[in-house]
Amino acid sequence: MPNKKHVALLFCLLTISVAFSQTLIKKVALSSLILDLEKAYAIKFSYSDADVKNVFVQQPDKKISIDELLSFLNEKTFLQFKTLDNRYITISFLNKTIDICGTVLGTASLEPLVLASVKINGYKLGATTNNEGYFYLKNIPVNSTISISFISYKTKSISAKELFSISNCKQLFLEEKTEELSEITIPQFLTSGLQKSIDGNTVLNTEKFGILPGLIAPDILKTIKILPGIESVNETVSNINVRGGTNDQNLMLWDGIKMYHSGHFFGLISAYNPYLTKKVTVTKNGTSSAFSDGVSSTINMQTSNKITNRFSGGGGFNLLSADAFVQIPIKENIELHVSARRSFTDLIHTPTYTNYFSRSFQDNSISSNTVNNGESNFYFYDYSFKFLYDINYKHAIRANFIHIKNNLKYQEKYTSNTTTIKENSALKQENLGAKISWVADWNTNFSTTFFAFFSDYKINSSDYNKDTDQFQTQLNNVLETEIKLNAKYNFSEALHFLNGFVFNEIGVRNSTTVNAPTFSKTVKNVLLKSAYFSEIEYNKKNTYVRFGMRVNYFHKFQKFVIEPRINIRQKLNSDFFLKLEGEFKNQTTAQKIDFEDNFLGIEKRRWILSDDKNTPIVKSKQISFGTEYSKDKLYIDLTGFYKKVNGITTANQGFYNNTQTFNAIGNYTTKGVEFLINKKTNTISTWLSYTYSKNEYTFTAFHPATFSNSLDITHSLSAAFNYNFNKNLNVSFGGVLRSGKPYTKPVEGNETIQNGNKTIVNYDNPNTERLDNFFRIDVSGSYKFKFSEAIKSTIRIGFTNIIDRKNTIDSYYVVDKNSGNNIRRVNNYSLPFTPNLSFRVTF
Repeated sequence: MPNKKHVALLFCLLTISVAFSQTLIKKVALSSLILDLEKAYAIKFSYSDADVKNVFVQQPDKKISIDELLSFLNEKTFLQFKTLDNRYITISFLNKTIDICGTVLGTASLEPLVLASVKINGYKLGATTNNEGYFYLKNIPVNSTISISFISYKTKSISAKELFSISNCKQLFLEEKTEELSEITIPQFLTSGLQKSIDGNTVLNTEKFGILPGLIAPDILKTIKILPGIESVNETVSNINVRGGTNDQNLMLWDGIKMYHSGHFFGLISAYNPYLTKKVTVTKNGTSSAFSDGVSSTINMQTSNKITNRFSGGGGFNLLSADAFVQIPIKENIELHVSARRSFTDLIHTPTYTNYFSRSFQDNSISSNTVNNGESNFYFYDYSFKFLYDINYKHAIRANFIHIKNNLKYQEKYTSNTTTIKENSALKQENLGAKISWVADWNTNFSTTFFAFFSDYKINSSDYNKDTDQFQTQLNNVLETEIKLNAKYNFSEALHFLNGFVFNEIGVRNSTTVNAPTFSKTVKNVLLKSAYFSEIEYNKKNTYVRFGMRVNYFHKFQKFVIEPRINIRQKLNSDFFLKLEGEFKNQTTAQKIDFEDNFLGIEKRRWILSDDKNTPIVKSKQISFGTEYSKDKLYIDLTGFYKKVNGITTANQGFYNNTQTFNAIGNYTTKGVEFLINKKTNTISTWLSYTYSKNEYTFTAFHPATFSNSLDITHSLSAAFNYNFNKNLNVSFGGVLRSGKPYTKPVEGNETIQNGNKTIVNYDNPNTERLDNFFRIDVSGSYKFKFSEAIKSTIRIGFTNIIDRKNTIDSYYVVDKNSGNNIRRVNNYSLPFTPNLSFRVTF
């Protein structure tokens, strides 16, 4: 054991060593040191303030001579200290150039930024960082400034003098650049991964997604249905109704590609793999002028856009499908992102599949044939690729491809004269999309984005009907191409100016063939449109304003459509926001709903294109005003809205009444109030959402001319409770209660009428009746664990409709020939009690 003298001696040595080390490494500003030296040595320095500004030097020993002092300063700085006489000393540049070095890191990740640009402003000098983020430059003008930039990060400016170092190179940190419309005002609400941006949009970060009632994955389109004002009257993600609009009035973008297909299992599952889709932005009003179409909403899905230089990925399965995604670095500036998902429903029939199948194919020949004399085979898949190439620190190329498909085959068997005959029918529904983009940051204030995409949607069926001995094929095809140029100029950190041009062409083809009697019909329409858009955005302290204008020109119709957009948010104090949003929008595609001539009784919608006559351009006007309150993890949002949409037709509203055979043009008006309250603690998040709306059609050709919209949900209430037992174990419990949708009954006592040789249902005034209220309770749980530090896993379990309530989601009437041409009511029902389970691994 050491004695006390040894310990005391060791302590004194350590104290002296530490004090001595701190004296050696302590640096002071040269400008202040000069004043001290003038007093201590009775000398006078002659210098320029600009030369000594931002120069720091170690504190010299106070006992050294003047000659030793000047030698020390000459060695430790890039300046020259020269004696004129015994009293005066001049300070000047020893050389006009210096050597600099540094290491560039990301502020959030603390990881090196590879190929970051280091540019000497005003000179043709510069470098890029290596794999460690390090750079070194020789002979740099000492008075110059350095700009350090990297794609998706804010540019940093620093003087060359600050980077001059005798021994150690300085670490420089770049902050991530906030993307347009992405500044967050509410960092998290409802559940982790859901945020509010400064312009009022809802942003879903799928990487940080927590848990919601009934969900076993961050299903993009299922998740947004929890937001007030967003409904799905038939429970599917392919029929999302935003503030009373039809599903075809939602602009669906995947990495900038317009998509015409949204759901697997004919709408029960989102068709977009959430594990490669990093961010989803939902806009209900006040849309940026850069976007067109989608008179009800814009749902903008974005995949990861950064080169990580790290091999990573993941995979998993649930009771319907399996998927995997991977990010593969090829070179330090090239990376490939791949995702794929496929169902195993054609191999294994789980309880989840059985309920989904019954729900999707209820009340049609496929469902009945599955039970009686037919065999069905159904599967779906989707996959995507993304190629990322950073040419240099200013220019980047991105290329995307996505393919989504649903495939159904079924076979009917029947016996004729002791001979078994098999007849095959099939249905394929798919969407292909591709895009290439070039992003250029020309300087710290000016950037451009140029991209081109195409989207190819097809639904194709071949159907044999043994009752009529008739074979029929149908095709609906949409092909859209677009070229777009955006130019953004930043006047300052707070003021941005965006301009752009768009050239767009859409072609829609519908074909039908029948063998007996022989019949063939093909209708194809093409529409070319171009647009110029401009908007100015101001965001500083308590005020956010975005004002935009979009001018559309339709070449075929020789018509201009001008659309102003406005979005204002004003912070009154630390807790309250006021918000005002308004927009004019248009769209030229719509879905025609045909109950008679449908695709195997499953898919009744087909895309059609505006002709500016029988199918006009759909135009909307919308305004909303509201307030937000956020304090101590309590968030309240109250918003009133008014929307009018002109140019709708009876063909795209899905009427089950006498109006479905008319080609009338009308409008709908929806107005209402949305309310959301969310309280969070460290372990609990609970919320209640309520929407009141009044949604009415006006068709002047009908009597009465005004009646309830088929999507009119007057009252909609949802509530949920999330509890975190710890950071790994979470549960979520919640329910939905809403008014039943309107429907039409036949005239009592005169239910059928003759239409030529055909007996049809004699419907009463449209949408005067309502279905029973819809009520459902869901629950889910999530548990996270690690196989190792690099490999993480998550198990989720979800139960939909745990009370197994039989909700009627649609109702119509048909003439039953087997009962003497009497009418029969047909009801479609929601999902019964349905379990699901998922297991995922990420690395």
